[in-house]
Amino acid sequence: MTHNFDVVVLGGGIGGYTAAIRAAQLGKSVAIVEQDKLGGTCLHRGCIPSKALLRSAELFAAMKESESYGILAEGVKLDFNKVQTRKTAIVDQLHSGVQYLMKKNKIEVFRGKGCIIGPSIFSPRSGTVSVEQEDGEYLSLVPNALIIATGSRPRSLPGLSIDGEFLLSSDDALTMEALPASMIIIGGGVIGVEWASMLSDFGVQVTVVEYAPRLLPGEDEDVSRELERLLKKRGVTVHTGAKVLPETVRTGAGGVTLSVEKKNGTLELSADKALVCVGRQANVEGIGLENTDVKIENGFIRVNDFMQTAESHIYAVGDCIGGVQLAHAASHEGIMAAEHAAGRNPHGYAAHRVPRCVYSRPEIASVGWTERQAAEQGFELKIAKLPFKPLSKALVYGETDGFIKVIANKRSNDILGVHMIGPHVTDFISEAALAQLLEATPWEVGQTIHPHPTLSELLGEAMMAVDGQSISF
Repeated sequence: MTHNFDVVVLGGGIGGYTAAIRAAQLGKSVAIVEQDKLGGTCLHRGCIPSKALLRSAELFAAMKESESYGILAEGVKLDFNKVQTRKTAIVDQLHSGVQYLMKKNKIEVFRGKGCIIGPSIFSPRSGTVSVEQEDGEYLSLVPNALIIATGSRPRSLPGLSIDGEFLLSSDDALTMEALPASMIIIGGGVIGVEWASMLSDFGVQVTVVEYAPRLLPGEDEDVSRELERLLKKRGVTVHTGAKVLPETVRTGAGGVTLSVEKKNGTLELSADKALVCVGRQANVEGIGLENTDVKIENGFIRVNDFMQTAESHIYAVGDCIGGVQLAHAASHEGIMAAEHAAGRNPHGYAAHRVPRCVYSRPEIASVGWTERQAAEQGFELKIAKLPFKPLSKALVYGETDGFIKVIANKRSNDILGVHMIGPHVTDFISEAALAQLLEATPWEVGQTIHPHPTLSELLGEAMMAVDGQSISF
């Protein structure tokens, strides 16, 4: 059976279903092909379940420190089964919401495995999607435009086999029925740091092993140093500049043992389990790309600023194109692809203007260039860095660690980067992102009246401090 659509989306994650909704809003007939559940990694194996667990961990840690707020809460206990039940309920509710959006926007959803085919009797050009349905029957979807949104999956190290019992991926960790007493986390990037913070708050003894010289190597160095200091203060062991030797990994009734190589020698580590967080790889195999002229570079689909592949009617968005592998980036890319496919003229994509958030405790949020990146591009910099410690709302919250750092171009006064580590900073990084988009100067952001007492006051002060005009610091 053959169906014709204006737009077919291969993959129903956040990039895919957002693209589908936008295309439908523009009056296009739209279909989504998804072999699992709508919502993809973000909803089922990433953003949402992990943040639900992080919230429980954060609250558990706060309750253990409640006496400092004048609240005596004796015998506080953790019921991890109920933690998981709450997580699942949140995911199920949001999954129902996505399904409703498909019906509301009259988007047809085809359950099954999709494969792109080349020119055929259905179409003179590649891009038709053959769908193997759950009952084994096949159907063909012929689009005017195809949007590939097949996402990604956890990566492992060469020679290191994830078994789901002792060596876990982030997918495995999200479904743990019980917490281990100890965990080695291999990888100190965003996912590894979030799990380190969460597990530490749950009372797990955590060791982080990172190959790079510092945690969060993609973030500003000041942020990395502060995060490492605070994690260590909470009892997390951190080994940076450390290479895991896969051939040394042993698993069994005693848990996991492995060796890491550092400058000063080899160190043996042991724990109940190990969590492998060394990035994600694109789902580009088995979807029929070999039947097209779509190009793969370093394991990811190559696209231009409008998300077009080497075949102009085939687009790709989200984790499968690499770059900024974040849900909100995928959503934005999906909207751009849908608008361009509909003949609109969306603005080009600027990856450095995508806000980046890490939901550790304390949180981390940033947008734009790091200090090193800005300097390497030849900018003459002016920088301000102000701490949360004296801020009234931070004192009220009892969360005074961290700072806000603003980097500006000394000549043009453009904001080049904003980097935050501190309480709830993910809630107001959008102000800095908007300032960059509108090419605002630090002075203009500083002149914006920030209500008192709020955490966002510090952003305004930091912007003014770039030119030495801060009032409270």
